[in-house]
Amino acid sequence: MSGPGVREGLLPGVPLHLADLTPQGLVEVVAGLGQPAFRARQLARHYYVHLTCQPTDMTDIPLPVRQVLADELAPTLLTEVRQSTTDRGRTLKTLWSLADGARIESVVMRWPRRATVCVSTQVGCGLGCTLCATGALGLTRNLSTAEIVEQVRAAAHALDAGALAGGPGRLSHVVFMGMGEPLANYARTLAAVRAIVSPDGFDMAARQVTVSTVGLVPQIDRLADEGVPVTLALSLHAPDDELRTELVPVNTRWDVGQVLDAGLRYFEATGRRVSVEYALIGGVNDQPARADLLGTQLTRRGRGWAHVNLIPVNPVRGSAWTAPDASAQAQFVARLRSRGVPATVRDTRGSDIDGACGQLAGSEDE
Repeated sequence: MSGPGVREGLLPGVPLHLADLTPQGLVEVVAGLGQPAFRARQLARHYYVHLTCQPTDMTDIPLPVRQVLADELAPTLLTEVRQSTTDRGRTLKTLWSLADGARIESVVMRWPRRATVCVSTQVGCGLGCTLCATGALGLTRNLSTAEIVEQVRAAAHALDAGALAGGPGRLSHVVFMGMGEPLANYARTLAAVRAIVSPDGFDMAARQVTVSTVGLVPQIDRLADEGVPVTLALSLHAPDDELRTELVPVNTRWDVGQVLDAGLRYFEATGRRVSVEYALIGGVNDQPARADLLGTQLTRRGRGWAHVNLIPVNPVRGSAWTAPDASAQAQFVARLRSRGVPATVRDTRGSDIDGACGQLAGSEDE
């Protein structure tokens, strides 16, 4: 199905869901079911505000109408297969089964002042980054807009219900850092972002949403012009083309310089500081000379436009890579800061349940 009210053309085998529709599109579909326009607003409010479309919860809608709306516009897109928790109940990873049997994962992480969900945008990934478990799977298919949005709703509902330690809470941030390359599923990723930030959707601020990419330059430039100033995260992982091509094969298409130039253009267009993601791998990319080169690459393009987010590499099955020790991490940070580049080491969550950066693989294995 496609049309002016559908945020992005639907995928074969994935049923239409209200999260695939713009507000006007939802009104049109509801009208086609013989219902007045205000039913669309009621349905959207249940989904985006009350975080449910279970007929039993929609008590302001007549019972026969509830079931029709739920059947037609709130089909089950994600079915929980297994949940794993760690960090004393503050991190929750869910393995989901999709309508066609494909598997994805999402992760909810809670801190004292914020709660974040990491969502997937594809089943697998076709870019083959060697430091990522998802990349070893290859690409099965893109996710629909609603399949992405449903991960956000499920996370918000879990927090609201007190499923994570600390009692009932509120989802505050969304990061597109799960399975897949978000900008390779550009239109649906953007449609999901719009649903997240829209006053008719989850009504989150754009600054609370982060979209990660390994560096698809044309799509970065498109995103800069969309008028939705999300945080852009560039997965760089090496400051030189020789090593980055080994780690991130798409570097043969858009090299380090081109990716950083695109990041700078994004900053100039949106005013949003870019996060440069750098997975620290002991003996591979953690040398002082590479810290210096990274600092040079960033400062030659100006100051204040980028922040380096260092991620001690998480263990991936079949890989012998390990993170450098704390002193090496501190030295890398210090060398960047000495060149005027802000840098921090990420607080890694969920590595013991294969839920941290680079570990998601949609597997049922513990």
